[in-house]
Amino acid sequence: MTAQSWQLKRGDALVGTLTLDGVDMFWTDCRFEPAAAWETVRPLFEASRDAWRRGDEDGALAADEAIYEAELVLVPGDGGAPITDFLLRVSGETARFRS
Repeated sequence: MTAQSWQLKRGDALVGTLTLDGVDMFWTDCRFEPAAAWETVRPLFEASRDAWRRGDEDGALAADEAIYEAELVLVPGDGGAPITDFLLRVSGETARFRS
């Protein structure tokens, strides 16, 4: 059986692939494998992660808004409908999202 996965895309560019590890309440926990376009959005995710870690809620929310404005889409590997409205956290080889 193939693990559930999603392609993170920006337009036609593949940013990375998320593969399901588990579900924790409202969040879907995944392994993250970056693709070539990851470098174009990586600073947005680092800004969000760093702001949340230092307790800067305003900075974190602004960073999350910048991620949303990047028009990223999660495309299910099973051919389901693309997910366009979600929160996504990426840190190294892990990711989690909620939609």
